[in-house]
Amino acid sequence: QDPKQNLRTNYYFIKLRFIMSTKFVANASPPANCRMAIPKKGRLYQKVADMLKGAGLEYHREDRLDVALCKDLPLTLIFLPASDIASYVGEGNVDIGITGIDCIEESEACVEKLLDLGVGKCKLSVQAPAAKNITNPEDLAGGRIVTSFPFLTKRFFDPIDEKKGVKTHVKFVSGSVEAACGLGLGDAVVDLVETGTTMRAAGLEIVADVLETQAVLIKNPQSSHKEMCDLIKRRVEGFITATRYVMLTYNISVDKLEKACAITPGKRSPTITGLDDPNYKSVSSLVLKSELNAKMDALHDVGATDILAINISNTRM
Repeated sequence: QDPKQNLRTNYYFIKLRFIMSTKFVANASPPANCRMAIPKKGRLYQKVADMLKGAGLEYHREDRLDVALCKDLPLTLIFLPASDIASYVGEGNVDIGITGIDCIEESEACVEKLLDLGVGKCKLSVQAPAAKNITNPEDLAGGRIVTSFPFLTKRFFDPIDEKKGVKTHVKFVSGSVEAACGLGLGDAVVDLVETGTTMRAAGLEIVADVLETQAVLIKNPQSSHKEMCDLIKRRVEGFITATRYVMLTYNISVDKLEKACAITPGKRSPTITGLDDPNYKSVSSLVLKSELNAKMDALHDVGATDILAINISNTRM
């Protein structure tokens, strides 16, 4: 054989092994790290990414890699389909994760729920063509139901089937569920509804709700990284509190203090500070952003002055 050809062949295999080994290392987690699974795409991805950034869990994700290392913590972020995360956490492949209640229920995974995140809120609903004017799910029993949630769908229809003595046929599809009725694949669908825009565009309407869902923080009950899981929970919880509340401060005369504090009780109680003028107090209290303007108006009406609303970037409660 040509020595030059052998050299080129050997170089090719050495380079291939190097590329494969570096890709493996880049897409793997250091053994001592806590592993956290988050949605890699879909309706929850951006909301979760923003939440992690606000909680100080910063990372850099290389293109086409599903693993990223947290910058200041021994934490590896693993990007997975939201529907798979509960199973990975339940089996102990990862320690902690974020996914929807619907995915947890569908997978029947044994996980510990740590925190409701308040994002990704929607409903899993039975939907049928609006033209058929179906208002009772019992009218669909024995028919064909198309869904990405076969376990939850079967659990919903089983009692109805038993009552009516029929068998509802549940067919699984991985996406574009709303198109099933129009294409003749099913008589109805069970799918997630957030705003209802996609559902209405497909000519469907809600017949019944199967489940209310939102994103939640979960962990494996036997995780060996309990302290890190607790830290992640505190950070995320602190950020959520900061996004929901503002700090309201004002001055109020002593004789009106009780009325003012009744308006702004805070999460536990307001902070009351004395002023140089013994007839006045300064009050600070957390107030929900959704109630801010109404609270400020009410404080003005009882005689409060110097009313200020201060945004909060982060908290630990």
